Amino acid sequence: MLTHAFIIPLIMAVSFLVILAVGKRLPRGGSEIGIAAVAVCFVLALASGYGWYDRTNHPPEVDHATEEAHATGEAAAGEQVDEDEAAADDEHADEAAAGEDDGHGSEEAHHVVPPVIRNVTWFQHDGVVVTVGTMVDGLTVMMLIVVTFISLLVHVYSSDYVAGDRRYTHYYGFLSLFTASMLMFVLTENTLQLIVGWELVGLCSFALIGHWWEEKPNSDAALKAFLTNRVGDVGLLVGMITLYFSAGGTFDITTINTLANSGEISHTALLVASLCLITAVMSKSGQFILHTWLPDAMAGPTPVSALIHAATMVVAGIYMVARLYPVFWHGLSIGSSNVNALAVVGTVTLLFGALLAFVQSDIKKVLAYSTVSQLGFMVMALGVGAWTAAVFHLFTHAFFKACLFLGAGSMSHACHHSFDMKADYGNLRKHMPWTYRTFMVATAALMGIPGFAGFWSKDEILSGAYQLGGPGGYKAMLVIGVIGAMCTAAYMTRAIWYCFFGEERGAAAAHTPHESGPRIVIPLVILAVLAAVAGFANLPNTGVLSFVPDVAALRFEHYVEPTSAWFPSTNLVGPEFHHPEFSLVIAIVSSALAILAAALVYGWYWKGLGPHGLTERSRLARAGYRLLENKYYLDYLYTDVIVGAVKGPIARAAYWVNQNVIDGVVNFVGTTTTRVGEFVYHRIDQGVVDGTVKGSGLVASATGQILRKAQTGKVQTYGAYLFGAATVLAAVFVVIASAS
Repeated sequence: MLTHAFIIPLIMAVSFLVILAVGKRLPRGGSEIGIAAVAVCFVLALASGYGWYDRTNHPPEVDHATEEAHATGEAAAGEQVDEDEAAADDEHADEAAAGEDDGHGSEEAHHVVPPVIRNVTWFQHDGVVVTVGTMVDGLTVMMLIVVTFISLLVHVYSSDYVAGDRRYTHYYGFLSLFTASMLMFVLTENTLQLIVGWELVGLCSFALIGHWWEEKPNSDAALKAFLTNRVGDVGLLVGMITLYFSAGGTFDITTINTLANSGEISHTALLVASLCLITAVMSKSGQFILHTWLPDAMAGPTPVSALIHAATMVVAGIYMVARLYPVFWHGLSIGSSNVNALAVVGTVTLLFGALLAFVQSDIKKVLAYSTVSQLGFMVMALGVGAWTAAVFHLFTHAFFKACLFLGAGSMSHACHHSFDMKADYGNLRKHMPWTYRTFMVATAALMGIPGFAGFWSKDEILSGAYQLGGPGGYKAMLVIGVIGAMCTAAYMTRAIWYCFFGEERGAAAAHTPHESGPRIVIPLVILAVLAAVAGFANLPNTGVLSFVPDVAALRFEHYVEPTSAWFPSTNLVGPEFHHPEFSLVIAIVSSALAILAAALVYGWYWKGLGPHGLTERSRLARAGYRLLENKYYLDYLYTDVIVGAVKGPIARAAYWVNQNVIDGVVNFVGTTTTRVGEFVYHRIDQGVVDGTVKGSGLVASATGQILRKAQTGKVQTYGAYLFGAATVLAAVFVVIASAS
């Protein structure tokens, strides 16, 4: 499957076409096609995972020179890594091992395992060969499994949640296309394909967010998502163009990364490209200040929200940075600095996003701002050099965030389709026990409670902020990261109170809630189990966890982190790349502070402790609440100031200039031309030109009359004329001769 991975997105693309063609004539409106297609894709993704597992455990015999040559594109276009290489025995694997153990896992982590690349020529122009194909490595395989798995559960869940929808077939068609676009995006082997996949994901999200476009807020949310992402797409295009020319005219990702590692691309070019691509990440992955579209995207169906926030659109930016990591590593000097643009963007986002979740009444918006915050953790991790921690958090986050969103949909299903947890929920644990249990497990994972999935990935990020980078590490990012983790625990405890405790309110009181059906509950249970155990995929075996056997330690890192020449590593081309080690102190402190924050909120809501009515008594507290309630006034800035200025004063000024300046100039030129024309006609054409012509005619006519009278026909008269002329001519000669 490693060389035929293109089949996976192809199946979903065909599913999209078939659903739109015949879906309405099928018993289940086309949902059966979408579910069957994504189930097959999930099985094929697992087969790809097994293929990569086998390839990693039995690496092909590749020396560094050969591997680097392949990565830099010296092989002929269309060449692919032979699948048979994966059958090389352990002796070859040992020969391929390079470097010494760095104390972070066994020597198997240093095997050179090149990606499996398959491509064909797309087109040629002026000697530039552009290919289209797939590149499969550990990162790709992990994303294939996560995307197909979450999409499968969303497809099954949707068959109940959107049953009877007015555009049921349309919904499933675009759900298939959405999945196909993301799968194509993660399989890309060049930046041109990456741009295509990036835009397709955005297009599908636009269609699904605005699924119920008859309601204006829904269509507005879709347009907002589309337009905000276009802002970041400018940065994407500029960054990719910069990389294309600075890498010698190639779109090949492995070539660009290897050249960046080997120093053949200037630092200035890498810095410019990195900053431009960060803009793209800010829009697509909801980073501050271009995150404003993400909460509004909750206007779409809840299963779509789960898919967008857990495994597809918003993680596209994270994946892009992870795939082009050497560009950012060298361009931003990640390994040797204490602060850089990527780390700052992620750190600001994780804190500001978490604070906004405190003042939301809509449970989906609480989870949306939670996603913004967690994406900030991933970007911060990439910014401090903790590549594996960032990707691992992407992996664990997919499970518990999908569970939370689908749990919110389950509660809405039981509460008259309302998401207002303050007005329409309360005491739902008694009516919806399975939704309550799964939501609690996923919340524990999100809060980073020890043992749950989120704890292991978030702790590795915090350890990376403390241990990596230049002298002193990224200490500021560590502190803000811990504060962000505390905020996460606090706002999720608040959400649990409003949803599952207290008195029943609004719709929950008027309509007796009931547990959802099996097509909703079973996906919740599966996701909750993974939210509890997925963190064990990358257990460390250092310090107090040294008892973890090597065979079970750091499995995620071993199978997902690249070891080819295009990735910064300790044993290949590029700077020294370290991994953070498990820190018991950081784990205890961060967990204790998160639990403390949850306990404070528990005391506030459950026990009625604390200074209630603070915003009424304190002007500072009231100002802070208003700032959060108005989302830092960013929507006001974009909508009222920028867009309002374009639609208002700037538009009026442009109209005035058009009417008074441009039209004035045009009118002046027209009037002046008319007057000049009249002057030329009356004075010059009629007076001078016509006068001259008429005068010449009169002179000729008069002269003719005089000469006509001289024509008498008498010989003596003509002789007199000749004699007179000869006399005049002789006189002239005499005068000339006397003068000389």
